[in-house]
Parts: sequence; structure tokens; C-alpha cells
Amino acid sequence: MQESNPLVLEIFKLETGLKMSVFEHGPLASTLRHFSQCQVSFVQIHTLCQEIVSVLNKIGRRGTDPRELLRSLQKSGQLLWEYLLTKSVKETLRSTKSTDLIVSLDEELIHIPWELLCDAGTFLCLNFNLGRVVRTKEQVSPPQYRSLSGTMKMLILANPTSDLRGAYLEGMFIKNELDRKRKQIAIHFKSTQIDTLYVKKNLRDYDIVHFAGHCEYDSCHPSHSGWVFSDGKLTAQDVLTVGEDFSLPSLVFSNACSSATVAEPMESDYQEKSYSLASAFLYSGVRHYVGALRKIEDPVSLTFAKEFYTQLTLGRSVGECVRVGRLKLIKDYGIGTLHWATYLLYGDPNFALFRARSKPLKLKKMAKLSAYKRPIAFVSLSLFLLASAAYLYSGLASRNPSTYVLFLKSKKLFQKGDNDKVLMTCDSIVRKEPFFLAAYPLIAQTHQRLGDKDNALRTYFNYAMFSEKKNDFKHLAAAYLGIGWTYYLEGDYPKAFDFYSKALSLSQKKHDKLNEAVALRKMAVWYMDKEEYDKALELLTKSSELNRERKYLYEHKVHLACDYFNIGLLFTNKEDLAAAKDFYTKSLRLFESLRLKEELSDCYFNLGEVHQMEKQYQKALDCYMQGLKIDEGLGHALNLSSDHDMIGELYMEMGDVPLAEEHFKKALESAESIQARLEIASASFNLGLLYKQKGYKNKAREYLRQAQEIYSQVDTSDYEMVKRELLSLD
Repeated sequence: MQESNPLVLEIFKLETGLKMSVFEHGPLASTLRHFSQCQVSFVQIHTLCQEIVSVLNKIGRRGTDPRELLRSLQKSGQLLWEYLLTKSVKETLRSTKSTDLIVSLDEELIHIPWELLCDAGTFLCLNFNLGRVVRTKEQVSPPQYRSLSGTMKMLILANPTSDLRGAYLEGMFIKNELDRKRKQIAIHFKSTQIDTLYVKKNLRDYDIVHFAGHCEYDSCHPSHSGWVFSDGKLTAQDVLTVGEDFSLPSLVFSNACSSATVAEPMESDYQEKSYSLASAFLYSGVRHYVGALRKIEDPVSLTFAKEFYTQLTLGRSVGECVRVGRLKLIKDYGIGTLHWATYLLYGDPNFALFRARSKPLKLKKMAKLSAYKRPIAFVSLSLFLLASAAYLYSGLASRNPSTYVLFLKSKKLFQKGDNDKVLMTCDSIVRKEPFFLAAYPLIAQTHQRLGDKDNALRTYFNYAMFSEKKNDFKHLAAAYLGIGWTYYLEGDYPKAFDFYSKALSLSQKKHDKLNEAVALRKMAVWYMDKEEYDKALELLTKSSELNRERKYLYEHKVHLACDYFNIGLLFTNKEDLAAAKDFYTKSLRLFESLRLKEELSDCYFNLGEVHQMEKQYQKALDCYMQGLKIDEGLGHALNLSSDHDMIGELYMEMGDVPLAEEHFKKALESAESIQARLEIASASFNLGLLYKQKGYKNKAREYLRQAQEIYSQVDTSDYEMVKRELLSLD
């Protein structure tokens, strides 16, 4: 999800100066654009660029004072800032709340180190997630960009000439680190004696390529520049040829150096040399090219690459990954070493290759809430049917027919959302007849609708106790499921799984197919939350088979709709949106035929999420508002917190920060009114991100710490994610 619109700095070269404009790039961009001009002495600019090259050439030299290096770079960068930018552009760059900056350049301006422009000691590439976009006069066909979906495929080419041990170790380390994220990215590692034919044949098969090896630049013939392999070079011209008919990777990281095993001094045209190879990839459909301008020490190179890919797989934008990588080098080696200054990004810095793992918060939240709202409601519904059968055929459930009438009345009140009357009516039933088991899940479900998890859990335990005393094992299994789900919502996953297992074992032992199916589905959601999607699909397949075989029975038909819904959720998490919509639609049709309002709300929100992922924002908003209307009518406080949180996330992605803030605050208010911990954490996290974007660091810290405190007790991965956001504020 994009958290803000990027800022675009557009610069054109004139005969004796520069023309430029700075503006926000977004769906509601202004139709008018202001340009300003400044006179520039290109001779002086060239001299300053040479001075910066001289400073960068001193990186790593013995006897060099890092503080002096930094001062020299700041002085030259400050003069470039003063000479190259107009007053209005400087003011905008100083005052903007945007964190992303696209520098759009004519090719004649690529030799200028724009990343190192310095304002009052702060460099542009450390202040912004900065990427270059270059305008060319070359006649080129529009590039064929690669479609990204599902698990990413990555090719690591490390030490292809067998003479760079550091490059080999870098590639191996990146492979081992990313192998832990197999659900997000599939790694293919290739090292030593790699020839150019192998690369030409296989380059098109990957979404990401990381190259760690030699690169040779040819100043006289730029198209002959290229990566060095065992049988020669893969030149810029080779890249253009391969990319004529096929889409090349979306991201190329060229962690390459010159052929020398020690660092050679950079020449004044180092930017042009780097661009000669980068441009070939960009012309061929590569969205982002990250390049190292000079050979740097192996540990430094590895540190940057590790941080870059860690952030990338968390869903950060490419530009933010580069900037965070720079900050990591500063933290580990010091700002005066200038290692951070040796990387360039070509491409839109605001683009993210992976789905954001805070929006993991959203996906995990939906996994919990969506599966939460249905299973509990359906347990109550199926128990109501069980109870009805008992009254009609055995006469043992209640000796007083008025009890049955009161229970039917409470069901109707529940469907209308009159929750207080439901509790009052059902409480009167169980006080008089504590073995009237069907009332307990309805009481518990009403408490959960109101966000009173303590009373819900207490009711489920009473339900289990009286079911056991009565030797009613169907109700006992259902009680275990309710207890397990309540623990799950509180983040107590071990206890949740324990009660699910008890319910599954008991239902299988007693040949209770209804509760067996429910237990399988709840366990599937548990595995889904752990991102074990294959196991989750296996359990959902078993559950849906049980229900499909018995769909002529009302309660099994209801649970079949739940299965379809959760399969849709699984495919949403895997970003197979076509399959997700198919199963959500099946679920929606069944819920509509069954007239189950609360479950329709879930369908609307999850279908809306799919539309949001497809960037169909109006369709997403329409779905969300339909779901919100249902939950407001039912007085479902817990759902309303989730509803407003998701609507706020949508408005953030649309760039409407005021409306996003309004809904996040409503989400937090609703969650705090019922002390729903995970919902408080989610809303607080989103508010923290919003205030971070607006530049309100203290408010951002306040909300992020609130989220961190809750996640420290519940979910390690979410805790680490919030921790990283807090660290980025320092």
C-alpha cells in the first residue's frame, strides 16, 4: 500500500541553465504546473562534480579522516544545491511531508550526483527515498514490463569468474537469508564458471536478479560495457537484444565492481559509465536498477544488500529499501566513511515488489475477524437447529414450551441487532433451565459482538460444563470450539489450538460431522495466520467435502458457505485474486440465499479488499460501505473497529489522509470502548504510520509504542515490524 504520493522533481537542460518543476505525483494531480528557471555555469558544475569524485575516491584509504571527507562532501553538495535548484523548488523540498522523490532528468544531466545535493548538512538521498527517471532522445519502443504475482523468482549470480571470494560469500549469504522466506520468494543460486549463454537463456525467467561480480565499462563504446562472465561480457547491447521479445526482471541489483581486485579511482564520467549498462536494462523493461558506483569492501557490500532485501520482502518500496540500506551503513560504519554514497537507484522509488507486511496486519486481521464472525455465528445457528430437533422429537430439552418460544424470540432479536434484549432474554432462560444448552452459544456470541470477550469466555466454559454434565457431546465439541476461538482472538494461540484439537478429536470419535467440519475450518484459519497455506488448504478441502456431501441439510449448507469464504481468504493472502473472487462470490450467493446479514458483511469487506488490491478503489469503497452499514445495524462493536480500520487503509492508499485519519480514530475509539487489544494495536499502528508520513514524529512514536506494547505480548512478527518503524523515526 502506498502511504503517500511521491514528489517529482522534473529538470530540463537549457542552453545556459535549467528549467524545473516540483509537484506531487498522484491520481488527483493538478492540471496546471509551475516551472521555474535558473542560470547555471556548467563549467562550475563540472568542477564541483569532479571534486565529489575526488572525495569518493578517498573512501577506504588509510590515513583518511572520515570527518574531513564528510565535510568536503557536504561543502560540494551544498554548492550544488545552491547552484542547481531554484528558490521555489528548494522551499518545496524543505517543507514537503512526502518521503519519496522522483528526480526526472534529461540524459545530459545524469553526470550530476543529485543524490548528494546537500541542504544544511543533510543529503537529498538520506532525506528522501530517491530514484532517478531519465528522459532520452533515443528512438526506443515502449518497454514490456513484467507482471508480478504470487511467489517471486530470484536469480543470484555470484562470482561468475571464480576469482572474487567476497562476491561468492555475498551471494550465499543473501540466498540463506531469503531462503527463510520461501513463501514470498524462490531463490536460484548460480556461482563460478557462469557463461553468458546461460544468462541470456535464463534472464527472462526471473522477477529479481542480483549480480555480484566484475563489470567492465567502455567509454568509447558504451554498448560494449557489461557484466563479466567466464567466457566474456554480457554487454549492454546483449541486454537490449534479449529484451526485444521478452520481459526482463522487474528489479536488477548490480553489485558489481571494476575488474581490478582493488578499488580503482573513479573517473569524472563514472555516472555516465554506470548509466550505460543501467539504461540497457531500463529500455528492456526492468523497472528498477540498483547499482554500486565503485568497488567497496565486501562486508560493507553485504551489509547493504542484506538490509535492502530484508526491507524489500517486508513490503517496503524499492526507494525506501535503498535509503534504509544507506542508513544501515551509516549506523554500522559511520557517516564519514561515505560507503552509503556509492549506490544509485534508477526507477520509481515508490514502487513495492512485495505486498506490504503491515498490510499483513490487515490480512491477519481479516483472517481472524472474518473467520471469527462466521464460525461462532454458525455454531449458534447449528445448535439452534439441534435444539429444535430435541424439542420436537424427545421433549427432554425443556419441560416448559414457553422456554422454546423465548429462545426463538431471542434469535430474532439477535438478527435485528437488539443485543441487550438478547442477553436479558437468554439469561432468564439459563437461570431457570441451566441445561437449556442452545442458549449458551447465543449469549457468548452476543457478548463477542459487543466486544466483551471475558463474559464470552465465561459463557463458553459454562456451556462446556453443563454439556459435559448432560453427556451431550455435540454441544461439548461446540463449546470447545467457542473457547478455542475466543483464546485465538486474544492472541493465545497455543490454548486456541489445544481446544480446537479437543473438539476435532471428540467430534470424530462421536461421528459428529458438523462439528468436525467446523473444527477443521478453525484450524485452517490458525494455519493461515501462520502463513502455512498448504496445510490450511488441506484442512479447508476436508471441511468443504464434509459439508458438500450434506449440503441438503441447512446447517451444512451454512458451513459450506463459510468454507468457500475462507478458501477465498486463503487465495487473497496468496494474491491469487481471480481464485479469491471466485470463492468469495460463491460464498456471497449462499449467504444471500440463507439471509445471513452478519456473514454478508464479511463477504463485502473481503471482496472490497480484492478490489483494493486491483486498484479498483471505487468498487472497494462501495463494498466496504455496504459491509459497514450492516455492522452498524447489528451494533457489532468489534466488527466496526475492523471496518473503520480497513476503510482508513483504503483512504491512505487513495491519498486522502484526512479521511484516513478520521476512520483510524473511529477504529481506535471503537476498539478502546470494548478493550479489544488486537484491534487497538492495529488502529494504533495505522495512526502511527499516518503521523510518520505527516512528519509528526512524536505522535507517530506515541501510537507505534502503544501497538508495540500489545504485540510484545501476542505476536512476535508484528512486534518486530512495529519496532522497525519506531527505529526509522530516530
